Amino acid sequence: MTFRIGIISDTHGLLRPEAERRLAGVDHIIHGGDIGSPEIIATLQQIAPVTAIRGNVDTAGWAATYADTALVRLAGRTLYVLHDLKTLQVSPAALGIDIVVSGHSHVPTLKTVDGVLYLNPGSAGRRRFKLPITLATVDIGPDVLRPVIQDLSSS
Repeated sequence: MTFRIGIISDTHGLLRPEAERRLAGVDHIIHGGDIGSPEIIATLQQIAPVTAIRGNVDTAGWAATYADTALVRLAGRTLYVLHDLKTLQVSPAALGIDIVVSGHSHVPTLKTVDGVLYLNPGSAGRRRFKLPITLATVDIGPDVLRPVIQDLSSS
């Protein structure tokens, strides 16, 4: 059986209908910060359970309930979530972390280093520069870890 995680970041107060459609049916959602509005998380929680952290723009009072980082275990995998990868102060491989989720740059990225998947889903909010509007999904199975960047402009 496959467990699907939806990963979204940098919504900046805008949750696009295309993002909601792409996240429909996931088992869990991770928001990598720069939420922008508490309504974003409330809407995501109607789709699936949510783990969210705050980003650098999440400075209003409502954001105080969110931590700067999160360590979550889903489907037998350990994920470490932080907003800006440049602030990473742990050694994921040494800690047995399978996936590091970040946001901030708005640049969708998938890379594996020392057996750890580094995933930035890009930005699902307002377009910045000429960067794509994206989110990610990760399918986890007994021997499967399949990340995919989802381009929301093709919804």
